[in-house]
Amino acid sequence: MNWTFDYFWEVLKGFFPAALMTLQVTFLGILVGVGLGIIFALLRISKNPVINAPAKIYIFLIRGTPLLLQLLFIYFGLVHLVSLNRMTSAVIALGIHNGAYIAEIFRGAIQGVDRGQREAGKSIGMTNMQIMRRIILPQAFKRAVPPLGNQFIIALKDSSLASAIAVQELLLHARQLASATAMTMEMLAIASVFYLIMTSLLTLLANATEKRLGVSDHRA
Repeated sequence: MNWTFDYFWEVLKGFFPAALMTLQVTFLGILVGVGLGIIFALLRISKNPVINAPAKIYIFLIRGTPLLLQLLFIYFGLVHLVSLNRMTSAVIALGIHNGAYIAEIFRGAIQGVDRGQREAGKSIGMTNMQIMRRIILPQAFKRAVPPLGNQFIIALKDSSLASAIAVQELLLHARQLASATAMTMEMLAIASVFYLIMTSLLTLLANATEKRLGVSDHRA
């Protein structure tokens, strides 16, 4: 088949809704992952074994099994308990998967804050909750920005696995067009360009955020 400009533009336009779906799945998955990550990071650093143990088990199980397996388990397994559509299943799976890695990122960032600052907070009468909220977490978030940026890029690429349960994202759209037109390499190449653009923009955003925080520290 000859590639005219009009035909190429029609094909390209069809990728935009799929790219938007990829971004939606990624954004919502990251949102769920960050929420879970903060919660389980705080549980993980607790010295109480009753609180600490569930966090350890969650992180061990999720990091030790593939995302695709988790996605299929949620979509085909939980459907017997609750009604989940494809999009919701993909968001939950991506969120749970990223939550385990983000929890470890936050745990490392929290534990990286100098212990002297905790002691300083106690010396002026602050409670443990106040110290965590006003002193530790703001610094931990700043320390966590570089690894979080990397994890968000991984999440964007991992969203392609949602095609396994027929979520209409980039990879599935490319595969469907490839099947219909017998131009597999061309359609996969277009999908690759979309992924490269999105990951590059996300990288620039992460670098700009990191630079901004660095400038803030320098001024301080």
